[in-house]
Amino acid sequence: MSSPPGTQIFRQTDNTVAIAAGGVIFSAGDEGDAMYVVIAGAIDLVVNGTTVETVQADGMFGELALIDREPRTATAVAKSDSTLVRVEPAQFMLMVRQTPFFATDVMRLLVYRLRQMDGRI
Repeated sequence: MSSPPGTQIFRQTDNTVAIAAGGVIFSAGDEGDAMYVVIAGAIDLVVNGTTVETVQADGMFGELALIDREPRTATAVAKSDSTLVRVEPAQFMLMVRQTPFFATDVMRLLVYRLRQMDGRI
């Protein structure tokens, strides 16, 4: 999937988090308290010990838990040294309400991941 254009707006922030290669951002079962946008680096999304996706720069992950308020379904691990933007629930909801292209990008990402999982079944 190509990078969602809506994530470009996050490149303007200095509110970033550095994660070293091998660092765990969150684990399956954790409370979904934020989503993340990858500014640089790569993040592996791991389910039951299997990497199901690698999120590259300008990609996002962790949005599912902000939408349904359920525990995380995957573990996110930095594949390489990475720079992320952490998006809190209030900011996420504000962006969905005020920025239609961001909301559409999130929906496209969810559909993409659902189709990828369907292809594995």
